[in-house]
Amino acid sequence: MNQFKYVRWVFLAMGLVAIFGLTGMNVYSLYALHDNAVKNSVEKQKRQMLEYSDQIRSRLRYPRSELWQLDMPRIKSTLTAPDQVAEELVHALQTAGNDSIFSTIYLSPAECSTCDRQGGPIWRYEPESGRFHDAPDYSHLVSDGLTMAKTRMSSLINEYQWNTHVFFDTHNSMTIALIHVPGQQIIAYLTFLIDREYLVQQYMSPKLLRSFGEGKESGIVLWLHDWTKNEVLATNDPGVDFSYQKVDFIQNFPDLLNDWNLKAAFTANPDIAASRASLTRNLFVLGGAVFLIIAAMAFIFYTAQRERSLAERQATFLANVTHELQTPLSVILAAGENLSDGRVNDSGRLRSYGKHIYNESLRLRAMIERLLDTARVSTGNIQPRQELLDLSPFTRSLLKRKQSWLESSGVQITFEAEDKPAHIYADPGDLTSSISNLIENAIKYSPEEKFLAIRILQRNGSVDLEVEDHGIGIPKKAQKHIFDKFFRVEDALTAKTKGHGLGLAIVKDLVSRNGGSVHVASTPGKGSTFTIRFPAGATGKSSEFKEDQKTNAQETTHVS
Repeated sequence: MNQFKYVRWVFLAMGLVAIFGLTGMNVYSLYALHDNAVKNSVEKQKRQMLEYSDQIRSRLRYPRSELWQLDMPRIKSTLTAPDQVAEELVHALQTAGNDSIFSTIYLSPAECSTCDRQGGPIWRYEPESGRFHDAPDYSHLVSDGLTMAKTRMSSLINEYQWNTHVFFDTHNSMTIALIHVPGQQIIAYLTFLIDREYLVQQYMSPKLLRSFGEGKESGIVLWLHDWTKNEVLATNDPGVDFSYQKVDFIQNFPDLLNDWNLKAAFTANPDIAASRASLTRNLFVLGGAVFLIIAAMAFIFYTAQRERSLAERQATFLANVTHELQTPLSVILAAGENLSDGRVNDSGRLRSYGKHIYNESLRLRAMIERLLDTARVSTGNIQPRQELLDLSPFTRSLLKRKQSWLESSGVQITFEAEDKPAHIYADPGDLTSSISNLIENAIKYSPEEKFLAIRILQRNGSVDLEVEDHGIGIPKKAQKHIFDKFFRVEDALTAKTKGHGLGLAIVKDLVSRNGGSVHVASTPGKGSTFTIRFPAGATGKSSEFKEDQKTNAQETTHVS
């Protein structure tokens, strides 16, 4: 049996390890899915930022798409005067000339060497007339853009294989070099001055809101930032102040707007919020399922342990009962055999044998009655026959019937009861068995001081019967089990006392069946007090008794 006990513990431990292992894997998987969802959401927002950057780039660079198909040698041949510029070049600039993002367009033939306010030639495009005109006075931004473009192209021209090249002077201007590739010649430069106010306020800022939405809704706060001046040009959430500590990602504008970039702080967007809610919900369901599985395993294991313990107690009980039944039967058998053989003729010896047979028969009957009580309680099918009883005279009568036995046991007994009636509703047989069991237990477990006090008390609408002894007492940890069937306190003192662990279990079941309760207060080495408590008077009627009374009353009325 011990080997199987250890096997059960081993399998329980293995089951718990498997449950916790699988739970850990599921929790890890759920967090991995959530992290993946967060990562995908962030990557999606990064792609949106890149798309936004590409759209800004396309908007600014689209004039090049109109220019790269031009016949560069023909364009060069027309650059003798502003009104002689080739029609196809003028036509290619019409769309850009009407675009508010470019404030002015200038044309500078390659022969322009000074490119300052005194040098030339520099021509300005007039969208209204669709022609170029002399520009004796122009912005220094044109000179800056041209200077940068000329410097860069001087190192590229020998190896460059395309007929246009775009240069950006940050957010100030865009310069396009027109190139005759076979001759490795610069034909002219077109400089587009950028309207910064329109670019930021009328184009980039509204587009930022359209593309990403407000920060609270989209889960991303964006700042269009001029890093050279540490200036926020536009944002999708004005309520969030810019700080470098908040920045999670930076998106640049490739080969344009070099001083500007898009900075982002990722917050909980709807996708992440939904993933987090799903994670919480799944963790809650998983936790509940694991708790139920562990609780079920614990209950099954606990039940199996209790069944095993009960089986062991029943086996011990059966062995003890068999042994105890053999003792009186052996005495009766021996005495009967001697009497039947006629070997005993002396009247004194005859009385002695008769007394032995009588006493052992009483002992045998008491044991059988105890077994019958156990059987009655176990079946639970027998309904109590409750009567209105006065507990004080009922107990006195019971003690009087047991007087000879109590005196032979050497018990010092006291009885206390109030003068007023202590009425209860109970089955007389059940009440007799309950009180008798408590008295027998008190005497059995009082090996030294044979003291017994019985008190009848009335308080708070109830009637209490207390049985007090000065015996060995009951340990605190065992007090909650003493009313369990077959349970016995295992210590050196109780081991010397015969018993089956049934008496108190029978008391509890009989009292409960009659609407009462039983309680114990005990101190090891000082004794115990058992209290049987019943509702006082008519309140103590059981539901079955009340139903019987009602039925009887109806039948009486019907007969009358």
